[in-house]
Amino acid sequence: MSAAGGWDVEKLPAVETATLLMTEAVVWSVMKWLREKKKVRKAADLANAALDQANHAAKKRWPADIRAAYETLANRSAGNIKARDGSEFQSPANAHAILAARKVKKADDEAQSARIDAEQTFDIAEKHLSTALAREGCRKAIHSWELHEKAIRMAEALIEVDPVAAG
Repeated sequence: MSAAGGWDVEKLPAVETATLLMTEAVVWSVMKWLREKKKVRKAADLANAALDQANHAAKKRWPADIRAAYETLANRSAGNIKARDGSEFQSPANAHAILAARKVKKADDEAQSARIDAEQTFDIAEKHLSTALAREGCRKAIHSWELHEKAIRMAEALIEVDPVAAG
């Protein structure tokens, strides 16, 4: 746990393990890839799950106004809410919450896009038995975890510190 009470994303064991494995995998032969591909996929899945859990845990501790703003943005991007004129975001009291939510949402979207790109690269590599693509998938996976960690750090920064617990 970090000082803010959230997860310390830089020390998630599943992410560290997967990053080390992916770093090693960049130089593997085709035969090694064929033998180890399930291990690589499992490590990536565990890293992604750990990051998702840390992300969710941080956001659960957000103040209500930031949580509501983020949910509105997430629902809009998912097509669940039609975009209006933005008048619900015009309140000066909500300005900080909206800005903060937008920054985290953008970081989350970038991390998710990078994750999807890495997974697609691995799928194509497996289909074509391409070590070059598998290596690229490793680099993309590591990059996606770095982006996810950045987004989580941003989310953790928005957690209200309980003065009683902190003091």
